[in-house]
Amino acid sequence: MTETDEKVFGEQIADSVESFLLALRAIAREGNGAQAVSLLLLEISQVLLAGARMGAQNDFTPREEFQPDVGPEADIDDLRLRLAEMLEGVDDYSFVFDPYVPEVVVSRLSDDLASIAIDLENGLRHYRAGNVDEALWWWQFSYVNNWGNLAGAALNALLTVVAHDRFDTDFEADADAVAVADEMLGSAPVARP
Repeated sequence: MTETDEKVFGEQIADSVESFLLALRAIAREGNGAQAVSLLLLEISQVLLAGARMGAQNDFTPREEFQPDVGPEADIDDLRLRLAEMLEGVDDYSFVFDPYVPEVVVSRLSDDLASIAIDLENGLRHYRAGNVDEALWWWQFSYVNNWGNLAGAALNALLTVVAHDRFDTDFEADADAVAVADEMLGSAPVARP
């Protein structure tokens, strides 16, 4: 990748990251759980596309051996708390972090979305400081090691909420999950046979 190509690529990734972070904050601020699930599906899918583009590239190499200081991380506690409150009832979920070492991980959407935001925002601070190499390296590294997996798991959890809402199941064990999904998305419960 030429220096010009890298600069254009960095700008595209930075735009995707910034768009995700702005949307995530707006969704949390709005606090509308019914809309949030669908909007989060969209936003996570879009930022995962940016991540996949990072993962498909050869490894980026930062200019310096140690990460330059770009100031403190953004305070995302309020964001995390708003998301937890808004997603109450569907916030807790489980997933397999590494399918080759299939151990089930119990997590929260609000925590995982906040962790994704921290990783992405760190790269964005490097980008805004003019260090495109470091930003690309960080986004790629953190995508492969953390936020890509968390975003995929969160996407699957949110898709499951939508599936329960739209397709309702016949399994009694899923009745609580279906009721929560119906409530979150504002749907009328589907009559069961």
